[in-house]
Amino acid sequence: MKIFSPLKTLSKYSLATFRADLPAGLSVFLVALPLCLGIALASGAPLFSGLVAGMIGGLVIGFLSGSEVSVSGPAAGLAVIVADSINNLGAFEVFLTAVVIAGIIQFVLGLLKAGKFSGYFPDSVIRGLLVAIGLVIILKQIPHALGRDNDFEGEFAFQQLADGENTISEIYRAVVTASTGAVIISLASFFLLFFWEKASKKGIGFFKNFPGALAVVILGIGLNELFRMVMPDWYLGTSAHQHMVQIPEIEPDKGIFSVFYFPDFGALTNPKVYVTAITIAIVASLETLLNLEAADKLDPEKRVSSPDQEMVAQGIGNMFSGLIGGLPVTSVIVRTSANVYGGNKTRVSAIIHGIFLLVAVFLGAPLLNLIPLSCLAALLITVGYKLAKPEIFKKTYQEGIYQFIPFIVTVLGIVFTDLLIGIGIGLVVGILFVLFTNFQTAFRVVRDGNKVLIKFQKDLYFLVKPQLKQTLRDLQPGDQVLVDGTYASFIDHDIYNILQDFQETAHTQNIKYELKNVSLKKRSLRHARTREDVISE
Repeated sequence: MKIFSPLKTLSKYSLATFRADLPAGLSVFLVALPLCLGIALASGAPLFSGLVAGMIGGLVIGFLSGSEVSVSGPAAGLAVIVADSINNLGAFEVFLTAVVIAGIIQFVLGLLKAGKFSGYFPDSVIRGLLVAIGLVIILKQIPHALGRDNDFEGEFAFQQLADGENTISEIYRAVVTASTGAVIISLASFFLLFFWEKASKKGIGFFKNFPGALAVVILGIGLNELFRMVMPDWYLGTSAHQHMVQIPEIEPDKGIFSVFYFPDFGALTNPKVYVTAITIAIVASLETLLNLEAADKLDPEKRVSSPDQEMVAQGIGNMFSGLIGGLPVTSVIVRTSANVYGGNKTRVSAIIHGIFLLVAVFLGAPLLNLIPLSCLAALLITVGYKLAKPEIFKKTYQEGIYQFIPFIVTVLGIVFTDLLIGIGIGLVVGILFVLFTNFQTAFRVVRDGNKVLIKFQKDLYFLVKPQLKQTLRDLQPGDQVLVDGTYASFIDHDIYNILQDFQETAHTQNIKYELKNVSLKKRSLRHARTREDVISE
């Protein structure tokens, strides 16, 4: 585990790198701000807890992370689990105790190098996750772009908790009830983003150095304030600020600590706390590891992250988050995507986004509450499109059905259920297809007239039984069959029994049948090859 990689990153840091990380960090901050608030609402937790989790994800995990591009924060996939856990435990303070314990569990798992399990995630599922997140972002942000903000920001489930609608019906209602002011702001934001990106790619200094995301926010605030003065019906700051960012402001007569919650360690004797902690640790770890694999695929420099170091970082982050009233934290692909597409170079961009969140909460709330959600929706939809470009579907289809089916199942599963269920479905299907394609090449059948060679090319497990049975059924009377197990260092007991039982069948069907180097004993593959070489000589 590269414990000191963050220090190595900072020791080689330069002003040129900072110039890339700063706008990327700002872009992530603008994306993360409404998501932190929305996920807290969807979780039934205090609004401030989402912001605390975002700050911890940037300042703590950003520094300790095993990745240079991953950004952590409160996760939409955990919202239902968090809401149920708070209800079952009876108090948010008791839930925070479970978050601290979950962090300890993750920390220990990282030290035990449990992060290596991320290597078992099929690439088709990871690609499907990225595309599905992109589609969900687009579908969920269309209503916000049209001025319908009934659903929580950051909720990714198809069935919406906030208003009883689903993703499709919400879009329909948003079209029917579209707000003129929101539509103008979102369209203007799209045009500005498109123009800004084109100008930046041409190397024009101002557009290359000034963040397009910040320009969009300034435009959104400016247009909305203009509406307030000249077209009040288009102004979005009405309806109890429903269409605006809503950072909770600290009351002047109360101290800073009045907005923090702290864990109730008296609940350590409650068995439910440990069940909740284990659940959060497992789900958050799986989501983090999957997102980390996805982050590596997005990284333009193709750096390889350390999953064990990431587990340690997530554990420490969740301990801190629970101690000061934050939601559970995971690596989050939406923030990570915004980070990569914002042009980040190192982990410093994640830290910068955490600093911006900290400043926003304690100093900038009045100003940031002027931001319309419709201009932020334009930013998110742009990120979503980059994740789910049509070319990705075409490329995956061209790679073959065994790649495309797990990919599309993952996409549809996430879009039409929720993040965790969709990932679960995709992983099951993906692993089954990996096993199927792997066992398709477990042995080779060569026929020359009535001479048949069945040659095992790798270890044989029980999943190859149907294919082997069919091969034996296809043998014809008069065939001379040699089953060569030289290259199989392991043969499953079920496979061995099938091969042995067929000897009687072969006798009754007038098939000459011979087994060569077929046994239940494990052998060294090196020795097996040497023996075959000797025989062939």
